[in-house]
Amino acid sequence: MTDRLKHAPEGHPEQPRAKVGVLIANLGTPDSTSYWPMRRYLNEFLSDKRVIDYPNWKWQPLLQLIILSKRPFSSGKAYESIWNKELDESPLLTITKAQTAKLKALLSDRYGSDVVVDFCMRYGNPSTESKIRALKEQGCEKIIFFPLYPQYSAPTTATANDAAFKALMKMNWQPSIRTVPAYFEHPAYIEALATSVREAYAVENPPDKLVVSFHGVPERYRDEGDPYYCQCMKSTRLLREALGWEEEAIDTAFQSQFGPEKWVGPATVEHVAELAKAGTRNIAVIAPAFASDCIETLEEINEEIGDAFKEAGGEHFTYIPCLNDRDDHMKALLALISNEAKGWLE
Repeated sequence: MTDRLKHAPEGHPEQPRAKVGVLIANLGTPDSTSYWPMRRYLNEFLSDKRVIDYPNWKWQPLLQLIILSKRPFSSGKAYESIWNKELDESPLLTITKAQTAKLKALLSDRYGSDVVVDFCMRYGNPSTESKIRALKEQGCEKIIFFPLYPQYSAPTTATANDAAFKALMKMNWQPSIRTVPAYFEHPAYIEALATSVREAYAVENPPDKLVVSFHGVPERYRDEGDPYYCQCMKSTRLLREALGWEEEAIDTAFQSQFGPEKWVGPATVEHVAELAKAGTRNIAVIAPAFASDCIETLEEINEEIGDAFKEAGGEHFTYIPCLNDRDDHMKALLALISNEAKGWLE
């Protein structure tokens, strides 16, 4: 819908009616599993200074000449094992589309046609810049930017926000923007996690141990003030309290280590093997740092980490899916968006 601007002379071009945009931002996805799309995606990801902060003179020759000559093949193979072949896209993209559709319906029910909902990716397509411009063209003079990371970290939340702010730097008429903060302790998020665990445990032989696996970061990041590690530990504690369990029922571990630095631990793949060797035969793993299932959960946890547990003597391995587009998860995200919309949407 368009309206002529108030006090504008006759013949003035119509302008889109002012709206509020909601843009959810996920990590990203390659366009396909073949070499060049994988290389483009990995190059963008691994060249991000928020992710790898080594000096360019040291990092880029290693990245361009060695890592990107081999890694696209192994990463492409891993993606191929989980690829949504029916839609020819990654599961992350499929799930993010579903989350966007549900949020669009929920926000429309609450606020009507004055809100426009879309999604973007930090790496790959659709880009953050393209979606911010698209929202502005639809009349969104105000945008709520929502990085889908429950726990804040510079390599995730901050770089997503960076991409949004860089897009604004290229615009003559910038929309106002609000960023949604980390929600690692939000009651609705914790309860959705707890409900997913209760559902997974509602079987004849429930797991003996729940391993809460977060994406890892180098210890140096934590020591330099990044709050991610502490927020992860608090999410685990709040989840355990919501379940009413004793401390020994839940362990926290960290996955996806990369490079020579010492990372926060214990490493999930090693921890589950140690549990199996110590006699634990039945475990479940949940990944609360991911809002959507992706390569790190569907391939790394459900395949690699699950295999490590069984090879060490474990018998039953259960992966508890991410919250994805569950109704309780969508209601939690709606509550977060509504809080940031105060004064913009009534």
